[in-house]
Amino acid sequence: MENKVSILYIGNTSDIINHLSSQPEIALIVMPNALAADNFLKSEQKPDAIISEYYISGSNGIEFHDALRKNPAFNKVAFILISHEFKEELFKTAFTKGIDDFYVLPLPSVEDIIGRIRFLRDYRFKHPVKETVIEEDVKFGAHLSKRIFDIVVAGAALICLSPLLLIVIIAIRLESKGKIYYTSKRFGRCEIFDFYKLRSMRTGADAELKKLAKEKNQYDTAQKSAGVDFSRPCPGCSKLPAGERCSPIIYFGEDTICEDWYNHQKKTLSSAKSAFVKISNDPRVTRVGKFIRNTSIDELPQLINVLKGDMSIVGNRPLPLYEAEQLTQDKDDMALRFQAPAGITGLWQVELRGKRGVMSEKERKKLDNDYANHFIGDKFHLRYDLGLILRTIPALFQKDSV
Repeated sequence: MENKVSILYIGNTSDIINHLSSQPEIALIVMPNALAADNFLKSEQKPDAIISEYYISGSNGIEFHDALRKNPAFNKVAFILISHEFKEELFKTAFTKGIDDFYVLPLPSVEDIIGRIRFLRDYRFKHPVKETVIEEDVKFGAHLSKRIFDIVVAGAALICLSPLLLIVIIAIRLESKGKIYYTSKRFGRCEIFDFYKLRSMRTGADAELKKLAKEKNQYDTAQKSAGVDFSRPCPGCSKLPAGERCSPIIYFGEDTICEDWYNHQKKTLSSAKSAFVKISNDPRVTRVGKFIRNTSIDELPQLINVLKGDMSIVGNRPLPLYEAEQLTQDKDDMALRFQAPAGITGLWQVELRGKRGVMSEKERKKLDNDYANHFIGDKFHLRYDLGLILRTIPALFQKDSV
């Protein structure tokens, strides 16, 4: 048949092989592993499309795709990846790498596959894959002057403030039972560490956070919907001729959705739920806790974090792991804020206190990124940190607990 679609299938799942070979319009070549497929392609035979399972002997589907794209002779060959289950990170990696389609078993009908490959085949001949140009990474500096300043200031502060710390420790112990300090895992400059604070809440406060976050989180603006709606038509695809799509198709059993529309819905759903949690006038805070929070005395044990090298005197606030995960799962520029060191005080903290604890999530994200930009190359100057420290002092005393 002159209009047959030639497919190289890499894998050994019999159900998939039978599914693809059931249609006479498909000329199917089956290779059980990456080595056999590589040897076949060296014979200079070029199929219309390669369909590869993710898990293949000797490699994986993404690695095989990367190796294939290094050879310009195969730039016009469409590449489809198959996974036995949907995994968010695998999906993101696949399309970041330029893989044309991502199928999650069970496969769509053979007719749909043929139609899709014919479209990709024609598209590839008009728009072959271009060689990827890797841009030079932006370098973020770790300045020795900042580290020396941190050690000197943190050490001197701990010595001078030790009498005050002793008094506060006794007050915490007398008011409520439990440890005098609080330790939690935080994410700072691309690493996780133990974060120290004086305990300002009653014992067991962590168990109440989920409920309070729903009711009193000052950053929340909307409720998250149930999930991606496959029935909603893509605005981009609706403007194209019948049969054409604005981006590669993802298959979820009988459901299909184009990549751009899927990403748009996922990002909308993600942004509906705030990445940050901040409880205004938190009812879990004790009387002593309210005082040490308003005066930032509860932050003093973080001087130990500074001496250990986990944090800096000035930097972006280290985040609880659930907040860091929420920020980094989106395809936006929030990874930038983690290029700056974690800090006891910083640009966001000063601005927040100056606005009496009222700030939108968008404002906070922008301020975090603004501070991180000071660490690109050799832009950082210690004078900038000193200015933020001086702005912190008058903002330490306030009425609201933030």
